[in-house]
Amino acid sequence: RASESARRSAFKIPALALWAGVGVFMLGAAHADEYVYWYHWGREGTAAGQFDYPWDVAVSSGGRVYVTDTGNCRVQYFNLDGSYLGAWGSPGSGDGQFQEPTGIDVAPDGRIYVADKTANRVQYFTPEGSFLGKWGRKGGGEGEFREPFGIAISPDYRVYVVDTRNHRVQRFSKDGSFLNKWGVYGPDDGEFKFPEGVAIAPNRNVYVVDYMRYDVQYFTRTGSFLGKFGGKGSGPGEFVYPTGIHVAPNNEVFVVDEGCNDVERLTLTGRPLQVFGDTGSYKLFCPTSADLGSDLRCFVVDCGHHRIQVFKRSKPAVEPASLGKVKALFE
Repeated sequence: RASESARRSAFKIPALALWAGVGVFMLGAAHADEYVYWYHWGREGTAAGQFDYPWDVAVSSGGRVYVTDTGNCRVQYFNLDGSYLGAWGSPGSGDGQFQEPTGIDVAPDGRIYVADKTANRVQYFTPEGSFLGKWGRKGGGEGEFREPFGIAISPDYRVYVVDTRNHRVQRFSKDGSFLNKWGVYGPDDGEFKFPEGVAIAPNRNVYVVDYMRYDVQYFTRTGSFLGKFGGKGSGPGEFVYPTGIHVAPNNEVFVVDEGCNDVERLTLTGRPLQVFGDTGSYKLFCPTSADLGSDLRCFVVDCGHHRIQVFKRSKPAVEPASLGKVKALFE
């Protein structure tokens, strides 16, 4: 498996020139039953609203969009339209600091949980970024990690962490007390080869996407194997280097494929529904993760372009406030 630095250097390209340095651009009309590009924000940099290889995104029930800005060692958060709200974090190993923040999710009570793959720990915060607690260290024991990439929190407040280089999933209480784990390195059912993303379905089943098995496996909430789908390839229902996964309230699975530069939408058992993000004027480049808002708009981390892209399935009731600004640019 390629190192993170090698994966990043492979897609260092000039950033797009965006309006006001952190612009929000919009394009296209919505089509029923398929996702189409809507708008995006962000560019490469260190200023507010800019990114250095962002990795994961999580949307709160209150309409905030949280992004792990991995290269800048921080978390930034925004309104749904991409307008900047705030940030926290700096390089380091102290409370509230990060080395390489990757996975992020919002708990039922609004707390923000962040997995740091290089620090080998999980930290959790208030919605505005005040530090609340942490757990984890490097190792192979219970509650220890070797590069935890993904994190997901169930409605009953169980915290699932993809422990990538230990090739397993660990499950914790909301304060980090160890509950159970499953997985070892291997090709068989319930085994992993560098899992990177995890998501919780409405029925509480746990979906895990595996970078080097090129598939998705799903389990009961305690880790009993239920099924799998995928396999290496670029056809419908296949993956090249999948990194992120999200299961929507309508039971659709979104798999982000870094190798194919797209997002694949499937049923809970893996039947392909749509591939998007790989065509048009704003193609994805090494995307890493996705999350959906309450109106089912899909936020995708376009890591190689240092930005967030947003796709819509049907016309939302409220358009982003920035639409008027964008129209003015072309008038």
